[in-house]
Amino acid sequence: MSDTPFGFGLPPEEPEDGDGKKKDPAGGGQGAGGQGGPGNPFGNFGFGLPGGAGGGDNPFAAMFGSLNPSDLGAAFQQLGQMLSYEGGPVNWDMAKQIARQTVAQGTPDGTKDSSVGPSERAAVDEAVRLADLWLDGVTSLPSGASTSVAWSRAEWVEATLPAWQQLVDPVAERVGTAMGEVLPEEMQSVAGPLIGMMRSMGGAMFGQQIGQAVGVLAGEVVGSTDIGLPLGPAGKAALLPLNIEAFSKDLGVPKDEIRLYLALREAAHQRLFAHVPWLRSHMFGAVEGYARGIKVDTTKLEDVVGQFDPTHPEELQEALQQGMFQPEDTPEQKAALARLETALALVEGWVDAVVHEAAKSRLTGADALRETLRRRRASGGPAEQTFATLIGLQLRPRRLRDAARLWASLTDARGVDGRDRLWEHPDMLPTASDLDDPDGFVHHEQLDFSELDKMLGEAADGPDGKGGKDSKDDTDQ
Repeated sequence: MSDTPFGFGLPPEEPEDGDGKKKDPAGGGQGAGGQGGPGNPFGNFGFGLPGGAGGGDNPFAAMFGSLNPSDLGAAFQQLGQMLSYEGGPVNWDMAKQIARQTVAQGTPDGTKDSSVGPSERAAVDEAVRLADLWLDGVTSLPSGASTSVAWSRAEWVEATLPAWQQLVDPVAERVGTAMGEVLPEEMQSVAGPLIGMMRSMGGAMFGQQIGQAVGVLAGEVVGSTDIGLPLGPAGKAALLPLNIEAFSKDLGVPKDEIRLYLALREAAHQRLFAHVPWLRSHMFGAVEGYARGIKVDTTKLEDVVGQFDPTHPEELQEALQQGMFQPEDTPEQKAALARLETALALVEGWVDAVVHEAAKSRLTGADALRETLRRRRASGGPAEQTFATLIGLQLRPRRLRDAARLWASLTDARGVDGRDRLWEHPDMLPTASDLDDPDGFVHHEQLDFSELDKMLGEAADGPDGKGGKDSKDDTDQ
């Protein structure tokens, strides 16, 4: 497990790239940017105002300092939303609002969001249709996309917020519960209004951070499955034409090939999550299990509660930024983390191997695109940083490459049907140790359940084939 504390800032070191080298922090990669700036939405809970105001080290000072009347009105409105919120652990209305504002501001390269035109929708439909046709020859899993959609960035935000809610609420709920546990029971009734205010503030701060993170992420993703989890509605293969255009720059690969390769990846993810019914709940359940093990530093929280001044709510924000939340170093926590890391690696590795098999003889840029996307995942771009920040997890590039190698070896040894049959039950999948020794897993004796099924069927029918003991007793009577 990583020693990185579960806080709400970026990991202290840049993740490794595909060559195992540290990124140059000054290199201006996907996650570059100052704390709280558009390139790094995770450094603080900055309360951004329309037009980009706010978001410094003291967002409340920024909120009320040197503002014109219209900005001041917006600031008071936002503060009112924070203090009046009475919903769950995250103010998702605020998250949605901030995400939409972030999208509207555009990406650092100056690209603004725009509606998707008919020609772009037609191109996406054709790419997904052709991708599904190619995948039919390399996997036994049938198509999982009932429809294909071309989204703008704002549409991506709207469509994926329910999945973000499922991912983030368990973490935020754990923090909210801890806020109510730090006071002695006899004081909790007296301090009820204070605790309620803190929870409202906490929900708003979570909403602010998540909204800004999702808004930045919307400017980078190319589909609905970039982080290896199904963020969009089931059965919808989604691509973002505007972001594909930005992704395609300087790659030296025809844009149509790039769109088709990304459609292959999106369609492959859709097949997996549509036809492996336990997979989604398995992965989201691992996130929830991991969240349950988050330890809250109650000493810090007690200090915050004891000294909390409602006229200075930024103090609560500053406390939340100082690494109050850390993963519990327990066997249960380690198991949840390992289960999620392994599941993500297996999903991404299977998609990588299947897409490569489908594209290598058809697309001239298949190898280059494969390596580009591997490096994109490994370099700690916004997708990886969002996931790492919200639940404290990073998908190691080594695991992704090992998983892809294992699935390719399984295809050679057992064929497409034998490889894909492993998805029938989680106990049949490779484990983390199998990723360390893929050859050992590929060539070990396969379990044959046919004889066991036959024996169970015979036992159920009984020796006379008439339904077992109960049927025999009925005959005797």
